[in-house]
Amino acid sequence: MSTKTNRRKFLTTAALATTAYSTSQVMGANEKIRMGFIGLGGRGMGSANWFDAIEDVEVAGLCDVDTKTLARAQQAFPKASSTQDLRKMIEDPEIDAVCVSTGNHWHVLASIWAMEAGKDVYVEKPVSHNVWEGRQLVAAARKYNRMCQGGTQQRSDEFQAELREFLGSGEVLGNIKYARLNRYGMRASIGKLDKPLVPPETVDYDLWLGPAQDIPIYRPKLHYDWHWNWNTGNGDLGNWGPHITDDLRNVVFGDRVKLPTRVMSGGGRLAWDDAGESPNTHFTYFDTDEIPVIFDVHNLPKAKGVKAGDYYARRRTNAFLVVECEGGYYAGGRGGGVAYDADGKSVRKFKGNAGKGHARNFIEAMRNRDREHLNAEVEEIHYSSAWCHLGNVAWRLAEASNYERAKAESMLDYGPWHDVIDDFHKHCAANEIDFANEDVRIGPMLEVDSNKEIFIGESATPEALALLTREYRDGYKVPQLA
Repeated sequence: MSTKTNRRKFLTTAALATTAYSTSQVMGANEKIRMGFIGLGGRGMGSANWFDAIEDVEVAGLCDVDTKTLARAQQAFPKASSTQDLRKMIEDPEIDAVCVSTGNHWHVLASIWAMEAGKDVYVEKPVSHNVWEGRQLVAAARKYNRMCQGGTQQRSDEFQAELREFLGSGEVLGNIKYARLNRYGMRASIGKLDKPLVPPETVDYDLWLGPAQDIPIYRPKLHYDWHWNWNTGNGDLGNWGPHITDDLRNVVFGDRVKLPTRVMSGGGRLAWDDAGESPNTHFTYFDTDEIPVIFDVHNLPKAKGVKAGDYYARRRTNAFLVVECEGGYYAGGRGGGVAYDADGKSVRKFKGNAGKGHARNFIEAMRNRDREHLNAEVEEIHYSSAWCHLGNVAWRLAEASNYERAKAESMLDYGPWHDVIDDFHKHCAANEIDFANEDVRIGPMLEVDSNKEIFIGESATPEALALLTREYRDGYKVPQLA
């Protein structure tokens, strides 16, 4: 099938494939589940190996738009069928489920096509490229009655339930005051070309683009660095962020809070002068009507010239999730954490396994056809992804200015937020960043209708609403299902 495949023909074939696997069918406990893997970079191959280790699960199909990447995967799984075109895999009646590990811009459309064809889906985070299409993904899972699991595997770590009960009781640390989410990890410039990148000959570029716009690329690498351009990626807030916002929603709120009601963001892409667009220093405030939440992303080192691994950390800790309470705080990440009293003394340790059973949980739900069995059912991970999309929109809507002006225009009268801004200034000074030559922003507070998943009031400008979705290329449009 060429990349010009007629859409009607594809859906007809997919519909026929659906009849081979009834939505009401409960698979036997020992019946082999044949899985296909779409996108075979580091994350995709990791998932293939993960599922391959589960009894009665077979890596039956391999798909990647780059034949070089596909050939490497074939060496690892020589018995699996292979194709560059995900539509061939999706229409294959021998494939029961797919794992989507493509670029973010493909996550929703690939998953919807697969569910239309009667397949269950495991899709990596963020489960969407924008807020609107994430809702369409949830609607597809409901319409086609498919199991759809998000790739925030720590949802399958049993320690999270223990931690949720501990924090919720307030017996040791007292009431929760606010939460800090942190992603501190050094990255490097992605470079910048004088002329647009010519895609590798091994890549079917039309398929690589899929729903994204065909616009010039000025970074030297096609793969992975798509994360830092808005056309295909969501920056580190959308890359690592959904893991951490998911921890917050699960552990602190027990999934009560779907979306924030207000969001404000600041920072910039500093020091690198490269082809990337997303900020490498990014701080965001979320109002939840319960407690405030602040998310920090910093990709620069602790100071200019320091060795790799010696990266930024704010105040007491660089932990992913910090829950500040009246009588102490909790700090932790994948696989566990520690609760401390007001004097900094450890009062309880939590140990988990970073969600090693997440893939098995998906397979179990496939067998019993009960989406309530899924630890990371797609709607919850849609919300956790949407937090990050909202933070990115808030930054993109901010006007570029110098630091002093941006600081003065920050209208939020909240002590921890001003601590964030002060720490940002110190961090930039340590990296010898001249604000006069940088695009530093702090945007306005945006009001969110958390039920309708849109901006409201004065925040509902055409520019803001447009960033909740995207323009899709012909032949690769996400269908409106909700």
